[in-house]
Amino acid sequence: MNARFPLAAAAVAALAALTAPVLTAPAAHAGDVAGQFDYYVLALSWSPSWCATDGQGRNEPQCEPRRRTGFVVHGLWPQYERGWPANCATPERDPSRRESQAMADVMGSGGLAWYQWQKHGRCSGLSAQGYYQAVRDAAAAVTIPPVFRMLPRDVRLPAPVVEDAFIAVNPAMMRDGITVTCDGGRVDEVRICLTRDLQPRACAPDSRRDCRAPMLMEAPG
Repeated sequence: MNARFPLAAAAVAALAALTAPVLTAPAAHAGDVAGQFDYYVLALSWSPSWCATDGQGRNEPQCEPRRRTGFVVHGLWPQYERGWPANCATPERDPSRRESQAMADVMGSGGLAWYQWQKHGRCSGLSAQGYYQAVRDAAAAVTIPPVFRMLPRDVRLPAPVVEDAFIAVNPAMMRDGITVTCDGGRVDEVRICLTRDLQPRACAPDSRRDCRAPMLMEAPG
């Protein structure tokens, strides 16, 4: 995370008045064991950015303008203090299609939920149902700043302003425990580091990668 951006607090206040980023370390898959990791990253994707790029033309429900979808859960990722596990072997059975589809309310689609289980959930050491519940619990533990729920128009913001908005409504969250990524000049994700019991913690250095330039944050809808 960068040092506090000058006038960031004022920028958050101005943003509120309107409403009156990729992990860098290589993943070490060899020898990854389910349940053996240090902490989680909760990745929250800004839906308007995804819908304007990767999701364009897919007719995904989260992209319907009338829904005005903002942040959705991309995933809950087990992490090492350096690197992260992926695609672990596990004795746990895979979730049913119905169980995955039931996650669409927090993850945007059942297909994403299934993919996240395959790549990351298997490394949690939890059952599929336990992992999906952990995703829900992690998402419920983070308050989304109201300013982003009610964003009336497109804005350009530096990463520290987005971080300040989250920290303001999540007092236990620390500056080194949140990072904001971008893709193609747009806000991509807010990534929040959590302990294994889903409490705020600092991110390991390889998980900290703020977008350096102001980012386009398109209004939902």
